[in-house]
Amino acid sequence: MSKFDEIMKLSGYSRATVSRVINHSRHVSPEAREKITAIMKQLNYVPNRNAVSLSTGQTNQIGIVMASTSEVVLSFLNQFVDIAMDYGFQTIIYTTRGDKENELRAFEDLRSKRVDGLVIVTCVNKPRVLKAYCEYGPIVSWQRMDSGEIPSIAMDQGEGYRLALEHLVARGYTRIANLFGRIESLNTQSRREAYEQFMQSRGLPVRTDWYHYSVFTPTDGTKVLQQLTAGPEMPQAVLCANDYVAIGIQSAANKLGLQIPRQLAIVGFDDTELADTLGITTIYNPIAEQATHAFYRLWAVLGKQQMEPAQLQYKLIARQTT
Repeated sequence: MSKFDEIMKLSGYSRATVSRVINHSRHVSPEAREKITAIMKQLNYVPNRNAVSLSTGQTNQIGIVMASTSEVVLSFLNQFVDIAMDYGFQTIIYTTRGDKENELRAFEDLRSKRVDGLVIVTCVNKPRVLKAYCEYGPIVSWQRMDSGEIPSIAMDQGEGYRLALEHLVARGYTRIANLFGRIESLNTQSRREAYEQFMQSRGLPVRTDWYHYSVFTPTDGTKVLQQLTAGPEMPQAVLCANDYVAIGIQSAANKLGLQIPRQLAIVGFDDTELADTLGITTIYNPIAEQATHAFYRLWAVLGKQQMEPAQLQYKLIARQTT
């Protein structure tokens, strides 16, 4: 009998609970932690990752792949790391800086069994290249993927975008500028299609001249508003890629003396704490819940247990900027 099994037997706790104590998860009762820790000391047990890998076929480590971090990404990461610890897994962050070779190192670690599974937050290699690694372990993506590629838990952001458009038009805003993220992303395509289809269905102008791409930060938002105010005609409203862009728009509009929302309405996306603090209308995006879905997808393979995720939906959060 291995020492790990002996700890389970003497403590009376499950493998998952013992793993949580070993991995320092805070989601363990004080009584269980105290009893299991005492038995570990009694048996002089020191966790050995290589030994665990040989006995279970797993490293109890999950890799998270991303080009870079941001406030929105941190919301996903915090939840994923937390739930992974609940199930006895540690996480390794692979920050690629948008380099294809750096990104592939994470997938090579999956192939060589250094990690049990991978979560893609953002990737730069073609999904068809990365899909070949699925034979070495489960992979799930938060970045939207075309059907038939790597499984994705991402929601269609076009649905949230339509909520914002309905809200704006109902309040009389019909000249709308769109500030998008990456031009090639599926989310940008969904948002753009949602805007065009909605406006056409209402017989309203589709202002493609007010499309702006790769707008991610408050500074980006400030620069775009400067361009919009320098044009021959101002939009009545701006739909932003995220709340941080909306913050930049709001700050720049205040400096220019524009009255919000009478002269310019602003809608963000994600419903961050700052959007709440600054009174910015936004679309609630259940990011933490999507991180939970991502872990459940991996756990279906790693833990051989299907978990039923909650149904997720976007919500409009109306505040002072509209």
